[in-house]
Amino acid sequence: MYEKTTAGIRVTVRPIYLDDQSSPADDRFVWAYQVHIENQGDETVQLVSRYWHITDARGHIQEVRGAGVVGEQPTLSPGERFEYTSGCPLPTPSGMMLGRYQMVRRDGPQAGQDFEIDIPAFSLDSPYEVMQPN
Repeated sequence: MYEKTTAGIRVTVRPIYLDDQSSPADDRFVWAYQVHIENQGDETVQLVSRYWHITDARGHIQEVRGAGVVGEQPTLSPGERFEYTSGCPLPTPSGMMLGRYQMVRRDGPQAGQDFEIDIPAFSLDSPYEVMQPN
């Protein structure tokens, strides 16, 4: 599990290698990642967009931007959680992901203000990665 808290919002990510959807012979490696977002602050917030920075084992970078997550723009009151699962295919047996969510405060003295929260960097590891000693 990977975890990071920014501005009172805790993001936890758990990547899972999907052997049944991967095909190493075809350079296709697939992961699911489960994300838990918890509002530990004292204001209601809404997740409005996402940004992902995905790097495969060859150093190729893919950037993904979009509204919300899995078709939703969840609103979280203090103490509430939102969970979702998504996926990532890569042409290499390992990689890294990190990103951020664009949030907006929905109440309190800063209502209407946008802010960003970090998604922790996490590794995508498969059983097909061959580690080479230095």
